[in-house]
Amino acid sequence: MDSMSYSIGLQVGKNLKSQGPDTINVKAFVKAIEDFYADVPKISIEDANKIVENFFKKDLQKQYGEKKGLNEKFLADNKSKAGVVSLPSGLQYKIIKEGNGIKPTLNDVVKTHYTGTLVDGTKFDSSVDRNEPATFPVQGVIPGWTEALQLMPVGSKWELYIPYNLAYGERGYPPSIEPFSTLIFELELLSIEKEPAK
Repeated sequence: MDSMSYSIGLQVGKNLKSQGPDTINVKAFVKAIEDFYADVPKISIEDANKIVENFFKKDLQKQYGEKKGLNEKFLADNKSKAGVVSLPSGLQYKIIKEGNGIKPTLNDVVKTHYTGTLVDGTKFDSSVDRNEPATFPVQGVIPGWTEALQLMPVGSKWELYIPYNLAYGERGYPPSIEPFSTLIFELELLSIEKEPAK
């Protein structure tokens, strides 16, 4: 037996079993490897990537479809609440305290305090609890934050309601943020630190 090849097969099998689909046609899997090494694949790599991507998208929808629906309902109900502003992107916010400083640009670095929760109230992160403000580039965060920060004058505290497509998307951020999660942040813009080095 070729122990090296067998060992690689075991590793691939282990990874597939832990991260891949629940069931796999082993004969088709082995045939694909043989075809690839013989340079006679039945479909292109691009097509194979699309097939696998679509499979996992459907699997996520099946697994998290109900939670996705609950998150979408939360946003639909929330946008009609007093003080909530809904933007074309789907981002929603409510002003808790309006600052009077300048607004950051896409190229700025900002210092903030924040607390992040899910729609069920579960807290997943908080610089406030750590008693340590977070500093980062405006364009180095999730899209919902990037959009909101450019609208906030320094000194503002807003509550953000961020749909999954402006947060961590279809994949989430395991283990604390599941796929399709709407995120709620209380975000305070403390200062603009500097423009990042070019």
